[in-house]
Amino acid sequence: MFFEVKGAIIMAAGLSSRFAPLSFEKPKGLYEVKGEVLIERQIRQLRDVGIENITIVTGYKGEMFNYLKDKFQVSLIHNDKFNTRNNNYSLYLVRELLYNSYICSADNYFSVNPFESTVDDAYYATIYKKGNTDEWCVKTNAEGYIEDVTIGGENSLIMMGHVFFSEPFAETFKRILERECDNPESYGKLWEQLYIEHINELKMKARIYDIEEIYEFDSLDELREFDHSYLKNTRSTVIKKLCDQWKVSEDRLTTFSPIIDGGNIKGFIYKLDNVKHTYMY
Repeated sequence: MFFEVKGAIIMAAGLSSRFAPLSFEKPKGLYEVKGEVLIERQIRQLRDVGIENITIVTGYKGEMFNYLKDKFQVSLIHNDKFNTRNNNYSLYLVRELLYNSYICSADNYFSVNPFESTVDDAYYATIYKKGNTDEWCVKTNAEGYIEDVTIGGENSLIMMGHVFFSEPFAETFKRILERECDNPESYGKLWEQLYIEHINELKMKARIYDIEEIYEFDSLDELREFDHSYLKNTRSTVIKKLCDQWKVSEDRLTTFSPIIDGGNIKGFIYKLDNVKHTYMY
C-alpha cells in the first residue's frame, strides 16, 4: 500500500537553548547555512516534490516566522505553551493535519531532498552511528519496523531527521495525544516519548539514510564544523560585542553552553583560547 502525502508540518516552536547564544537572538530554524535559511530550504525541498500544504508551528520568537506566509504561502500556528510544554503539544495543535503528512524539524539540513509525493508506510528517518552515542537508538525487527528505542547506545541506528505519519499511524497517535494532553505527567515529554510508551500500538519503520544526508546542529561549534563561514562570522550581535571587548576574532570564542536558572536562560559560558568565561544577560 502507498499513501499519497497530503502535507507537511514543520516544528519551529522550541528555544534550542543548547544553541546559545545564537538561538537567544533568533530561532535556530531561521539561521542561514551554506547560503540558505534552514526552514526555507526545507520548504523548497517539500515544494520540489509537489507538497503544497505546509504548516509551521511556531512558539519562541514566533513573530520572526511571519514573513514566510507571504514568501511561501505557508500556514502558521502559534504554540503559546512552548515554554511550559514539550513538542507533543505542538502536534496536538495540528492533530487534524497529521494524516499522511511529514513531520519535520525546522533546524534540520538535508543535503539531498528526502521527501517524496507517495510513501509506503509510516517511518522515522535514521542514520547509522558508529561508536558510543547519547542519541535515541533504534532496534528494528526483520521487516524493518521499530521494536525498541533506547537513549544512548553503541554502533546503532539513531533517530535523526523527518518522520512520515501514515493515516493508520496518525489515527492511533491522535487518540493518544488527545488522551495525554491534559495529563501533567506528559507536559514535559517529547512526542517521541509518547510514541515509545505506545510502541506496540504504533507501527513505524526505520528508514535508513546516509550519515551525510541529514544534519542536525545542537551547538554553534557543530554548525562551524559544517559551515566554516561561522568561524569568522557567527551572525551574533552578542558574540561580536564580546569580540570587540576582547579585541579578538570570532573564531577565538568556542564551546558555548547556556546558563539556565529556574527554567529561564540567564546567560552562557564560553571559552576564549580554552579559558572559560561567563556572559550574563
